[in-house]
Amino acid sequence: MKWTKNILGMLTVLSVAGCSTTKENYSYLALGDSYTIGESVPAAANFPNQLADSLTKTGKQCGSPLIIARTGWRTDQLMEAIQSAHLKNEYDLVTLLIGVNNEFQGRSLAEYERDFTLLCKKAIELAGNKKKNVYIVSIPDYGYTPYGQPNQKKISDRIDLFNASNKRISDSLELHYVNITPISRQGIGQPDLVAEDGLHPGAKMYALWVKEILKRH
Repeated sequence: MKWTKNILGMLTVLSVAGCSTTKENYSYLALGDSYTIGESVPAAANFPNQLADSLTKTGKQCGSPLIIARTGWRTDQLMEAIQSAHLKNEYDLVTLLIGVNNEFQGRSLAEYERDFTLLCKKAIELAGNKKKNVYIVSIPDYGYTPYGQPNQKKISDRIDLFNASNKRISDSLELHYVNITPISRQGIGQPDLVAEDGLHPGAKMYALWVKEILKRH
């Protein structure tokens, strides 16, 4: 989300050879926006890297994930980046979390649904057409942060609308759906779950997201 001059978004496309698709290694592709790169937390603390670490501990032998994300990206911008990256359809795990900037920028739900459907289908393709390897992560509710609290109800209503849409699409495509939105709504009551910028999740919240993803893995 493009909220302040300090978070106008650094493109994060991280590729590490240790996460290639072989019998020994487990490859992970993370697609999204600021919530995927982990705006305002160290790279090691974002949810894709915490998830990769957790998978390695279970014996998956996953190195650092390939992350294609940028603060402020909408669905259409993420799709453009994926197309430009010329990725191979070989990932053992693909996560997709996108939509908050569509909501924040006042873009239509119809546009989001169209783009999100295309992104889900692309995620399936990138996972070697194995739907079981694709995990859709719900949009967090930034209304429960110091930044969003003054407009909490309006924000939450919109986030619920967009999440109802992405869950419906995810379910229709038989993909894993991980609802982390309730966790994000603990941000006001538990300030240590929010990053120092007062808007994005902190490392502790990302750790809770990872636990939810692993429940379905």
